[in-house]
Amino acid sequence: QVQLVESGGGLVQAGGSLRLSCTASGSIFSIDAMDWYRQAPGKQRELVALIFSDGTTTYTESVKARFAISRDNAKNTVYLQMNNLKPEDTAVYYCNVQVQHNDYSWNEYWGQGTQVTVSS
Repeated sequence: QVQLVESGGGLVQAGGSLRLSCTASGSIFSIDAMDWYRQAPGKQRELVALIFSDGTTTYTESVKARFAISRDNAKNTVYLQMNNLKPEDTAVYYCNVQVQHNDYSWNEYWGQGTQVTVSS
């Protein structure tokens, strides 16, 4: 079993910055993709950014040039640096990881979510 612990959310004014962290622990042999999703009230959960184990990244169009995803493989941690935040970035942010266990099976895990609120 794997546990994900997220931190870094909060309330910030438009134009401000926040850094989210998500650390995985437990039965981990390796981790492939590490992602950040978000879900605003009344909307579907959407993929914000993704980073593979080789460092390849991808972003949803609305956050390109403002957000940066990174990872520390030694710490099983993924980060999301969010700059120039806008009110439309307000949402609950969830991390998602693809974990290979010691028996080489794969599973997907979700964090508990962290609230990001951007005031205008």
